[in-house]
Amino acid sequence: MKKRIQSAAQTRHALYLLPFSTLRRPPLSYTFVPLYLYTLIPLFLSILVTNVSPAQTPHPAKKAARIALFNGKNLDGWYIFLKDRGRDNDPKKVFTVKDGMLHISGEEWGCITTNREYENYRLVAEFKWAGGTHAPRADNARDCGILIHSQGEDGAHDGTWMNSIECQVIEGGMGDFIVVGNGTPEFSVTSTVAPEKQGSSYVFMPGGADATINGGRINWYGRDPEWKDVKGFRGKKDVEKPFGKWNRMEVLAKGDEIFVYLNGKLVNYAKDVHPRKGRIQIQSEAAEIVFRKIELSFVGR
Repeated sequence: MKKRIQSAAQTRHALYLLPFSTLRRPPLSYTFVPLYLYTLIPLFLSILVTNVSPAQTPHPAKKAARIALFNGKNLDGWYIFLKDRGRDNDPKKVFTVKDGMLHISGEEWGCITTNREYENYRLVAEFKWAGGTHAPRADNARDCGILIHSQGEDGAHDGTWMNSIECQVIEGGMGDFIVVGNGTPEFSVTSTVAPEKQGSSYVFMPGGADATINGGRINWYGRDPEWKDVKGFRGKKDVEKPFGKWNRMEVLAKGDEIFVYLNGKLVNYAKDVHPRKGRIQIQSEAAEIVFRKIELSFVGR
């Protein structure tokens, strides 16, 4: 019978994986080996390890590259789109940078949009509501949104936004998903939801039944069933901080999944998401809001 022969590389790898305790001095019944040879074992192993190919040894996780999407100085990397005005036409200064922060007045409806598309990332945004609100939502809940996986033409949806998946930023509803799409499966999400809806909207519930939407919304798990579209609304289980305090939203877009964290707590989750990459938009929607950080880091699939 032929003996199985291992490659030199496999042998080196096997030695590397052996616990050091297995390399102790053998019993006296073995053939005598000078003691000084045992002192050479660590050196011998170090030589083997340096010769193992990269494909044979696991790499430590590389530190994720971080991108400051908002640089605190200007809107480099973004462009402005306003309803009825189009691209980069902002005479009322809806979007401005002051004191290292992005100020969105909300006076006109529109967004800033990244020049690039992104996929497989963690997006971190820190923001707080400021003072002003404007018609037609002057007395309604303060509203904004982070739209990811944005594709197609500017203003394709309602003349204002690119088709996308929205991670909602609204008083009482931070973390809701809204499909800002074209009504087809090209823009859709699936989530596990509670047995009962809130109005016409599903509510995220871990362990619930799957529900898929290509329009409308899936509310975050703790949205108050008595929610009202009034300025300053606060729900009993709200995770968002009160008016004037900083909130932190993290959006993990990984493969076909989206996880939304608000102030460190998972508030919504979607799977089988379509599309899975695209530009990022931040809305102006009749309420003044300030962002001090918009940062992205890439993650593995």
